[in-house]
Amino acid sequence: MKQILHLVLALLLLPTAFAQKKDTIPSYTLKYQTTSIYQYHQGFKADYTGDNSLHPYEERALSLTSTLYLDVPLWKGATFTFNPEMSGGEGVSQAKGLGGFPNGETFRIGDHQPVVYLARMLIEQEFKLNKTHALTLVLGKFGLADYFDASTYSHDPRTQFLNWSLMTHGAWDYAANTRGYTDGLYLNYQFNSWQVRGSIAALPTNANGPNLDFSFDKSNGINVEIEKEFKLKNNKVLNLKLLSYRNVARMGSYQLINETYTTLTPNIYDARAEKRTKYGIGLNVEYQNSENWGLFSRVSYNDGKNETWAFTEIDQSASLGLSLNGKIWNRNKDFAGIAVVANGLSTDHQKYQQLGGNGFMIGDGNLNYGTESIVEAFYSFAVPHSNVVLSPDYQYASNPGYNKDRGPVQFFGIRFHTEF
Repeated sequence: MKQILHLVLALLLLPTAFAQKKDTIPSYTLKYQTTSIYQYHQGFKADYTGDNSLHPYEERALSLTSTLYLDVPLWKGATFTFNPEMSGGEGVSQAKGLGGFPNGETFRIGDHQPVVYLARMLIEQEFKLNKTHALTLVLGKFGLADYFDASTYSHDPRTQFLNWSLMTHGAWDYAANTRGYTDGLYLNYQFNSWQVRGSIAALPTNANGPNLDFSFDKSNGINVEIEKEFKLKNNKVLNLKLLSYRNVARMGSYQLINETYTTLTPNIYDARAEKRTKYGIGLNVEYQNSENWGLFSRVSYNDGKNETWAFTEIDQSASLGLSLNGKIWNRNKDFAGIAVVANGLSTDHQKYQQLGGNGFMIGDGNLNYGTESIVEAFYSFAVPHSNVVLSPDYQYASNPGYNKDRGPVQFFGIRFHTEF
């Protein structure tokens, strides 16, 4: 039914969008992108392997996404966006085994056959209140990461860092279905160098589920972010973003299941109840030194009392990175980056894993807990006389899945990206 409503809305809005005066040409924007990522990891030491472990033997995997973006003006300040997407392929170990999984273009789905689906369909309305004040409203289907926790250097796995915990706050369990999209309402108020934004969005019906729950009285994700930009001397910019969120859903309690299953392997499904919550915060700091290089850092935390519901199994995360523009070495369209990230679990989440419990991302059958530490480096090479960018990528992960008894592991990858 939801898909039918989306289609009906599109059919109703498109004629309105193109209803211009006869002597004018409809103004619209059409964009396209394709990204393919090949990744490989060598075999590594593992004292034991569980259902949700990264496989300790050699693995290779290929992922593919293709996206079409159509933006059409409706009336003054309003835009209709229609964004179908196709994805196929898979990640190594079926995108399991690490909190910071190494390929942000893969999804936690079993079927690797190419599938076409609706990623975004929304109406955006902007109100210019005066020269320095503006209000923006968005209603429809979108990704929360489209609007929150933006970063110039570490946000898009199609062009920047690949690791999940470098795309956004690792501990931000943001409302989304399996493919990363939700339905909801978003507002942004900009005044001078400040912005305040918020949203209410639908969470999936089950952890890592493909379908969204529209019973907002029982299940929802609320996000609020404050942003401040500081203009410094010599074209330098400092940007700060503080994010907070609260999810409400039929989550399982780690503490309750740990206390109940003292002799048997715990199953988080047996400890679920309505209106359980997850609270979290995240700080995003970005420093831009003209156009040549920039630094970025994120620190995020959630209470970790109840099960991870939508993004990935990280309860604490901290990252630091450097981005370099190819202008420094006379390659104006090239750029490179290197970053480190450390991910952790709450005490209750650790115990659940130690007892042999599984989440939807990790579960080795046991756990000798340690911080999951990751280093990633990439170089994006713009192929001359084309729209193609090739990016070799390297990642090193110690304690994959927070387990000192497994790893370390190295990932080697190459990304193909084109857009027009």
